[in-house]
Amino acid sequence: MAKTIYVLNGPNLNLLGTREPEKYGSATLAEAETLCRTAAKGFGLAVVFHQSNHEGDIIDWIQEARAKKAAGIVLNPAGFTTTSVAILDALLAVALPTIEVHVTNIHARESFRHDSYISKVAKGVICGFGVQGYALAITGLAAMVGARKT
Repeated sequence: MAKTIYVLNGPNLNLLGTREPEKYGSATLAEAETLCRTAAKGFGLAVVFHQSNHEGDIIDWIQEARAKKAAGIVLNPAGFTTTSVAILDALLAVALPTIEVHVTNIHARESFRHDSYISKVAKGVICGFGVQGYALAITGLAAMVGARKT
């Protein structure tokens, strides 16, 4: 059976493709999911893909990832990036390799977006590559967990 990775998405990412396309581009979350599944398949990895506007859902999925023995997590925390100590604590508790991803370059945006709680535990951070950043994150996570191109 293939190793599984969780790809988790925070608030408002369900609006990708229509939300501020000048910042976030025209790709939808469904297209990002397809990109993730294709990238993961190339490494023999399966994907569990979720999005929620609710912090508790994301925490539950992080804990589920450990319970299901996932290989790691790709997380776009969106608006929870700078606010959620609870998500940080969940990631610390599960101790799974995590890659933080953002569609935009958070460091080129408003100063309040520059300090990420998630970065404090993430093994890597990818930002500013649009939805292609998800594929980059999966490639990096695959290398961390020893998955090879199939």
